[in-house]
Amino acid sequence: MTTNPLANIRIVLVNTTHPGNIGGAARAMKNMGLSRLYLVDPKEFPSDKAVWRSAGATDVLDDAIVVETLDDAIAGCSLVVGTSARERRIPWPLLDPRQCGESVFNEAGQHEVAIVFGREDRGLTNEELHKCNFHVHIPANPDYSSLNLATAVQVISYEVRMAYLQATEGNTLPGHQWDMPPADAKSLESYYEHLEKTLVELDFMDRDNPKQTMTRLRRLYNRVRMDQMEVNILRGVLTAMQNYVYYSGKVLAKFGVASGVDALRAEALADKSTAPTPRTEAERAAAADAKVQD
Repeated sequence: MTTNPLANIRIVLVNTTHPGNIGGAARAMKNMGLSRLYLVDPKEFPSDKAVWRSAGATDVLDDAIVVETLDDAIAGCSLVVGTSARERRIPWPLLDPRQCGESVFNEAGQHEVAIVFGREDRGLTNEELHKCNFHVHIPANPDYSSLNLATAVQVISYEVRMAYLQATEGNTLPGHQWDMPPADAKSLESYYEHLEKTLVELDFMDRDNPKQTMTRLRRLYNRVRMDQMEVNILRGVLTAMQNYVYYSGKVLAKFGVASGVDALRAEALADKSTAPTPRTEAERAAAADAKVQD
């Protein structure tokens, strides 16, 4: 038994019609660190189309094992999970992709495991699904749940890899150093003061009755944990907004229009009140008849 659990996981494709889907599945597997591909009675393989769609994952294709039956593909496996796009008449133990990834990885450290994918047009038969310990269902959009075979392989393989990373590294992301230091408390406080002042100038917020606006904005930014460069960029945006408001007000003043959103709103309402009242349908029809008679 290999010390790498991923090497004990088989991806099994049953009666695949299009060789491109085999190549796409091989690519998805290699992306996620899986390498053992089993093909049950494929319509066309080997194939140049499969090689082209694999985008460099030719080693997975070269090592693929072609068998005649599903029984041959899952021989020696102590856990078999079959993909199912719909509920069956007889309920079966059902996993979502995340649960599938965790179960498959955990058991792959102990024995051989197989994840079985069906035909492009109709999936796995009931008889084939009955050979599986669990079924896994990808909860796609119910109004459009048709997944490409390689896409389905990618989804499940991704969840297996996430389980692997969590178990081996305690984290799903590689460790890295941030490129800028985090913003300190003083910088953040200055930013919040700048933000509040700008929102007041835009008439977005009433300084005397701010409600919970600034509290919620502080919570938002604190959750993000901005770095110093990000704070500088955002303060630059605020300054640009303030400059626009200031210089727009000076231009409007030349035409005798007061600056500020409230003043512009009042001006617009005044224009609307002096606008001619639209004619009714009957008045427009009468005017049209008069024009014809003329």
